[in-house]
Amino acid sequence: MDKDNLGPLGPVSRLTLGGGGLGQLWGRTDRAECVATVRAAVDAGIDLIDLAYRYGEGEAELVFGEAFAGQVPAGVRVTSKCLLGNTLAAEIEDRLRESIHDSLTRLRLERLDLFFLHSNVAPDDHPMRQHPDAAARMTAQGDFVTVVRPCFERFVAEGLISAWGLTGIGHPDAIIDLLGGRPAPAVVQCIANPLDSPGSLKIYDEPARPRDIIAAAQANQVGVMGIRAVQAGALTDAIDRDLPDDHPEIGDYNRAGAYRALAAELGTSAAALGHRYALSMAGVDTVVLGVKNRAELAECVAAAAAGPLPADVMARVDGCF
Repeated sequence: MDKDNLGPLGPVSRLTLGGGGLGQLWGRTDRAECVATVRAAVDAGIDLIDLAYRYGEGEAELVFGEAFAGQVPAGVRVTSKCLLGNTLAAEIEDRLRESIHDSLTRLRLERLDLFFLHSNVAPDDHPMRQHPDAAARMTAQGDFVTVVRPCFERFVAEGLISAWGLTGIGHPDAIIDLLGGRPAPAVVQCIANPLDSPGSLKIYDEPARPRDIIAAAQANQVGVMGIRAVQAGALTDAIDRDLPDDHPEIGDYNRAGAYRALAAELGTSAAALGHRYALSMAGVDTVVLGVKNRAELAECVAAAAAGPLPADVMARVDGCF
């Protein structure tokens, strides 16, 4: 599989295996199939596995631990994340250390290659901090700068993690500001789909601006992991889980009728087209997959092998929205 440089982490496979499908967030599967999918991904040349406790309350990490029993193939790197939320400043370091320790136990590893803040970073005085989910999902930018970032740097110095990153679904002004700060994250995870949509992850009123975040990452030598290539199923042929009619992913799915028609005209699935689109976006170093079985994995591997989309096809996809 082709590789690209992920910021200071150096070369990684153009596809990353994500933990959402392994944690059964994107439809039901079983543990044995997920274990087989992790092993098949590594056999296919994928050398970055992106996990978190939130993916099935530890299930995705348990899957990885079972797949390799602590004997990870050479060259394979593993991430995890902590959804810190609005933890009191005095408790942040203990919470982060506990998250890392628990993840390593499930993974059967001694160190994380990359550790992300999973929270939405919010500007200190922004209205999004009044959202009903703020306590669980948001971390104030000021707390990140004064407490979280120094903790991350300590963890690197201690050898507990090799590098740290941001989940770029917080407010774009905050994310772009932190990408330009020092020390900068090694990696940021950015929305990478033709809708430019975070779907249900977005909890602020302003535009999401994922391409501005990607450009800021490039300008600051920060690696970019593209996420939500198929926008949680909205850019597939059919959403494979029950969602209410007013759910953001259903709204995006309904917006994508012309896109699915284009995929059919091109003789490909909507999901394969979405992954090739994300892989073709400027500045995206690796695309995180949300697959839950080997069949979905194989389709994504084939999409990567097909190479970048021609410019005219990229333009046609963009024209669908």
